Amino acid sequence: MRLLWFAAFAWFSLSLAAFSGEVRIKDLVEFDGVRGNDLVGYGLVVGLNGTGDGIRNAPFTEDIMSNILERLGVNVTGEQFRPRNVAAVLVTAELPPFARAGSRIDVTVSAIGDAKSLLGGTLIMTPLNAADGLIYAVGQGSVIAGGASVEGDGASVVQGVPTAGVIPGGARVEREVAFDFSAIREVRLGLRTPDFTTAGRIETTVNTAFGRTVAQMLDAGTVLVSIDATGLPSPAHALGVIESLMVEPEQRARIVVDQRSGTIVLGEDVRISRVAVSQGNLTLRIEEAPIVVQPNPFANGETIVVPRTRAAIDEEQGVSMAEVPEGTTLSEVVAGLNALGVSPRDMIDILKTMKAAGALHAEFVVR
Repeated sequence: MRLLWFAAFAWFSLSLAAFSGEVRIKDLVEFDGVRGNDLVGYGLVVGLNGTGDGIRNAPFTEDIMSNILERLGVNVTGEQFRPRNVAAVLVTAELPPFARAGSRIDVTVSAIGDAKSLLGGTLIMTPLNAADGLIYAVGQGSVIAGGASVEGDGASVVQGVPTAGVIPGGARVEREVAFDFSAIREVRLGLRTPDFTTAGRIETTVNTAFGRTVAQMLDAGTVLVSIDATGLPSPAHALGVIESLMVEPEQRARIVVDQRSGTIVLGEDVRISRVAVSQGNLTLRIEEAPIVVQPNPFANGETIVVPRTRAAIDEEQGVSMAEVPEGTTLSEVVAGLNALGVSPRDMIDILKTMKAAGALHAEFVVR
């Protein structure tokens, strides 16, 4: 099983290296001025099958329900109502760049009270505000919950997250972001992963495509593009050409480890110096087996508990001192690590120890 796992791991790592190459500039950078805006609103989901908020535990649900009914002309002042088919929710969405009035965007609905499920509910008209406090969209529609909940007198089962859901196209844009993109004469390309080599390659690729000096690298994360120098009529035309150009990004040597699942991913440029490794495990076992001692029948005395403890330390047979040769390619690094023949969990410990010893030449990321 161990050899099978390591063989699959080696194939996956080599496949990543084989498919690495040139990518589009649009997949490496963010264009200055082309960005979305976060929206948030507070609303009410109705039509739940008895899985809504308990009004006693969530009084804000009653307040918003009263406000909605009064706006619809229903006077509920002084009335006592305790429905279980409504739930107060927070509604979030992202207003994409260049969104126009009347277009639709997706929204996410999340319960904030003690509702058990939003399955089958309908979001009532909810204004969505941006950071400036203005309303940019209005959400409404049927909620698609992300799970299910079943409850009985003695047990309950919950699968997924039934207290959150989405409404595809559930909000209509009512206000556009005031931004004149056509008036921009310079556009900054912000690298998602700053790197001097990659930024330099983007600069060279753009200038070569236009046959003149159009782009200038400012730092590891920014490349400045002059729209006037491109000779194209607008920034949209210029970026339409630039975003499709192919560039080979430079990647830092990195090892990413997920301790929860035992997943290890090695980058192509990971290098290991020549090092010797030995690994073993200790298991400490303690068992309590107390004995009850009672006096003889009709005798004077009392019942006491005598402790009995068994303790042992077991040392599993580990990997004897094994040499990991100096790796110059990813395949040689994987072959050297596979020679240890240990489990993925132990491999994580070995990699961390190699990093501490200075034999592992890569950024070590633990998640």
